[in-house]
Amino acid sequence: MPFVAKEYLETGTDNDVALGSNRNDLDKIKLLPQILKGSLNPSLKTQLLGRSYSAPFGVAPLGIPSLMWPRAEHALASMAAEMQIPFCLSTVASESPSGLQHAHGDMGWYQLYVPKEKELSFKLMDNAKKAGFHTLVVTVDIPIPSRRQRTKRAGLTTPLTITPKLLLDALCHPTWTMGTIRHGVPRLKTIEEHAEFKSLMSVGKFVRSKLGGNLDWTYLDTIRRYWDGPTIVKGVMDVRDADRLVKEGYDAIWVSNHGGRQSDLSPSSISVLPQIARLIDKQVPIVFDSGIRSGNDILRALACGADFVFLGRPWLYGVAALGKLGAYHTCHILKEEMMNGMYQLGIDNLTTLSQKTMIYDNE
Repeated sequence: MPFVAKEYLETGTDNDVALGSNRNDLDKIKLLPQILKGSLNPSLKTQLLGRSYSAPFGVAPLGIPSLMWPRAEHALASMAAEMQIPFCLSTVASESPSGLQHAHGDMGWYQLYVPKEKELSFKLMDNAKKAGFHTLVVTVDIPIPSRRQRTKRAGLTTPLTITPKLLLDALCHPTWTMGTIRHGVPRLKTIEEHAEFKSLMSVGKFVRSKLGGNLDWTYLDTIRRYWDGPTIVKGVMDVRDADRLVKEGYDAIWVSNHGGRQSDLSPSSISVLPQIARLIDKQVPIVFDSGIRSGNDILRALACGADFVFLGRPWLYGVAALGKLGAYHTCHILKEEMMNGMYQLGIDNLTTLSQKTMIYDNE
């Protein structure tokens, strides 16, 4: 993976404080094992919003995945379809919903960055629905773009500007470069369909001028009423917001600080999850992300009150390491770690995780 892509994938915002807190606070959570449970037969199968999944985790919406590895979306969507886990496509992915229509099976979720114009929101949702994406994820935690200084220093711009530094970076990663030449420079194909011109410059201007910045409760309700299917609100960190979303009838809430990429003032996602879970009290499912890197982390999040967990960065590490097979290998690792953890804890049912005794290591 070239340096510019790696920096985009790994960076947080400002001084990466929130990014670090996500990991550090997850590591502090310990679960007490119970012994002498006899023969166990752990199962990862999970029900969520009326659908069955083989495990309680999925592929989080990722910005321009093909920057990290050519055709990464296709690899991840195909894997999700076969492994029966959700694949969530971002509005700012490098593939459009129609381009993945035959790849995701019936595992497709669509994440909406809400445009300023309602008519454009409706067009984006219509295109996702036509391509078979059944669950809508509305991201609400980006009032303005964040300050990602590491990404700027690495040379990533919108649109991507080819500089001598980037050329040298590409030459040092020939496999990535040949794949990119074969399949094309990463583009925001969903946005291209609605921009006035298809040039990278025009698309970049469109993103800056049309997306984000004006979402409020009324607009959110308009989106929910328009979408024919489950609607999940992503970016919830405050119990008051969670309470209002439940009362207003949203199908699920997604606790997330955007992977530590939006604000260094934010606490870690895992630190607010137990309080939100106590308030919600199973009225609606809770989806969770931010900092998850392993099957053990998934178990930690489930024990803290999540019903389902999404990961972002690990999938792209897998694809960049082994191509399409890397997506399957990452899924295998996560399932194997979860199964091993359940044996070690003495449980064979994920629903009992919320009853586990947790120890917070504050040292």
